[in-house]
Amino acid sequence: MGYSFELDDVEYLAGASDALAAVGDRPLTPATLVSDIGRIRSAFGDRAAALIETVTLRRKAATKLPFAGTWLVTDDAVQQATTEQVSRHRAERLRGRRIHDVTCSIGTELHTLRSAADIVVGSDLDPVRLAMARHNVPDVAVLRADAVVSTTRGTVVVADPGRRAGGRRRHDPAALEPPLPDLLDAYAGRDLVVKCAPGLDVDRLDLASRHTRAEVELVSLDGAVREACIWLGEVADPAVRRRATVLRSDGSSWEVTDADSDDIDDDRAPGRYIVDPDGAVVRAGLVRHYAARHGLWQLDPRIAHLTGDAIPEGTAGFEILDRLPFTEKVLRRRLAELGCGSLEILVRGIDVDPALLRPRLDLRGAVPLGLVITRIGRSGVAFVCGPRTGPQRNE
Repeated sequence: MGYSFELDDVEYLAGASDALAAVGDRPLTPATLVSDIGRIRSAFGDRAAALIETVTLRRKAATKLPFAGTWLVTDDAVQQATTEQVSRHRAERLRGRRIHDVTCSIGTELHTLRSAADIVVGSDLDPVRLAMARHNVPDVAVLRADAVVSTTRGTVVVADPGRRAGGRRRHDPAALEPPLPDLLDAYAGRDLVVKCAPGLDVDRLDLASRHTRAEVELVSLDGAVREACIWLGEVADPAVRRRATVLRSDGSSWEVTDADSDDIDDDRAPGRYIVDPDGAVVRAGLVRHYAARHGLWQLDPRIAHLTGDAIPEGTAGFEILDRLPFTEKVLRRRLAELGCGSLEILVRGIDVDPALLRPRLDLRGAVPLGLVITRIGRSGVAFVCGPRTGPQRNE
């Protein structure tokens, strides 16, 4: 467990830039930590723990929240905070709106929203996080209020329910804080945007029965699925129920929705390549829509692996070298013939652990290859492939 900040810590840290700079000059690495703590305690007494925690968390947040170098933060807030590129994407969808972030925490979302919103206000129940938010985004009004009690009118409500307990993610909508069903009920009929973990089972919420305009957007960044975002009311696209948005750190992006065609040929043999769709496409249930856009088809209608004679730009794929029945003996012999020394293994539709399978294949060569293990019909199939081309897989 990290340091538990109190209000007097926040008050002290808000005016302790010199002390924080001095602590920031220390390496605070495993090799130096004992001596660093001793020197910091000698200089700053009982404030040492709060100073060390703040500096450590700022370093931890640097990649995810590059603007937070002078912020006051907590460990839970940093873990839950949205990566800046994803937050900016949401802010653009809300540009020009009046926005109330009802779970504003230390202000990370407020920081991004204020650049796009007409008006933005934040609220939270935690007095320590509110005090930090006032320090971090002093130009935004924040107040103490329960997220499930409406305190503004004519605003788009943005919420990010707490989804961690004891360091573990919660995947039950009713186990979030506040519970997601309660949040949806509290703002029934209102324009509402709710950030959720990408693994959350939003189908259990029956959003269509709650609002005539309801959209679920799965967002990935550089190949890693970051969040599921629920859009309700006027902020939702009336023609869309599911959307996959793929962002890249270079500023490029693309999306696919269930309003796109999903007309593909289900009765074709595998093409030259196996295509590994972005995780946002898979989790949004839009594999067929993505395939139709790019002239691809599925290896099996129940499996997310796609195939075709070309790999779409910006998407990962593998050139098929051989197709084999999935047995370890056959695989081991074929990989040895090809001189395989390193192997990326993708598995869908079959209960196989790549980490356990790889050492049993006894790879002794020098050639990098790919292996796609899947099911076509009732049969387990292994495709021996060339190495991955395109973006690396980050999930």
